Amino acid sequence: MIRFGSTKWLTRMAMLAAISLVLVYLFHPPLFTEYLRYDMADVPILMGTFMFGPVSGVLLTAVVSVLQWLLVSPGGGWVGAAMHFFATGGFALAAGLVYRRLHSRGGALLSLMVGSLCMIALMIPLNYIFTVNFYGTPKDMLDAMIWPIIVPFNAIKAGLNSIFTFFLYKSVAKLFKFEPHKKQGGTSPQE
Repeated sequence: MIRFGSTKWLTRMAMLAAISLVLVYLFHPPLFTEYLRYDMADVPILMGTFMFGPVSGVLLTAVVSVLQWLLVSPGGGWVGAAMHFFATGGFALAAGLVYRRLHSRGGALLSLMVGSLCMIALMIPLNYIFTVNFYGTPKDMLDAMIWPIIVPFNAIKAGLNSIFTFFLYKSVAKLFKFEPHKKQGGTSPQE
């Protein structure tokens, strides 16, 4: 098992952060509106969460959020970084906590569903806090967009990232030569 804070852990976390940045840089098509863009940046973060636990997933989210703000999408400013951190961090934390208890393929599926729901739910108040107060979007305009645009967008983004994570995790874990810690009576995600 790779220890938290070890050189192997740091190296793998850095690789996942780099992959996340490359994915958001290369592929981020708009959905619904020009400013709502789908990106796969959360997929490496979720894989890191599954490999190293929920705390590592939240730390990886923080690093990726800041780097994405500084290197890829400076137009969103610190507000975009904060929204990404809270939304994806909530997803990673929820998914990681469930997966830690249910370390199996079924547990991975359940954890991704719980994490997706957490992210979708978090984005409602986050949009009211950040979009209204810092981007200057009128509240009544946001009220009109929440259910027909914002919630479906976040559901699609979380759903697609969950699907990619679920189907790619095993291969990436092997590539990283990650050997999951087996709990008594539990199974590894590769079984």
